[in-house]
Amino acid sequence: MTLKQFIVQNDNSNSVILLEGKRKVGIGDRDKLKELGRILALETENMIFRSGNADGADYYFSLGVAMVDKSRLQVITPYINHRKKANLAGETISVDEIKLNSESIRFSKTNKKTEKLIDYYMSGKRDKHAIKASYIIRDTIKVVGADDISPATFGIFYDDLLDPKSGGTGHTMSVCEQNMVPVIDQRDWIKWLDNKF
Repeated sequence: MTLKQFIVQNDNSNSVILLEGKRKVGIGDRDKLKELGRILALETENMIFRSGNADGADYYFSLGVAMVDKSRLQVITPYINHRKKANLAGETISVDEIKLNSESIRFSKTNKKTEKLIDYYMSGKRDKHAIKASYIIRDTIKVVGADDISPATFGIFYDDLLDPKSGGTGHTMSVCEQNMVPVIDQRDWIKWLDNKF
């Protein structure tokens, strides 16, 4: 798929495009993430870009979008005021403010490492252990949505190609796949920067 094909297929009023990935970003890749965010925001009119407001890939993609139109940048955060100073979004929604539904909990529990923490969080706990669960819930909601939050329609990721689909990024990619949300990583989108149209 070329960049032009991606835009033609996805620049419509219900498109929510995930722009996110690993916290550790190679120095040589930082400008590429910013450039992709910038180009997508510049060349489209309707897409909403969604991130988790994490350091690294989320931040660099968001920088690019915000250079053009931060009103189309939405972040879902694990708790109120998460990385507030680094938040570039026009709209911020915290897991603390979302009415969680059974679907978001069910898909959050597909991460077996944190499955029991999800129940702990849902019991009302908000200590350091529960916060770990809020990150996985955030990663799930970014994909499946919630009341008043549309589900994602496409995921563009910066992954660790030496340890692919691991950690929170891997969980988000897995939830995308379980919900038939197409995903690509830098092996695909980096070509868009070389052959824009």
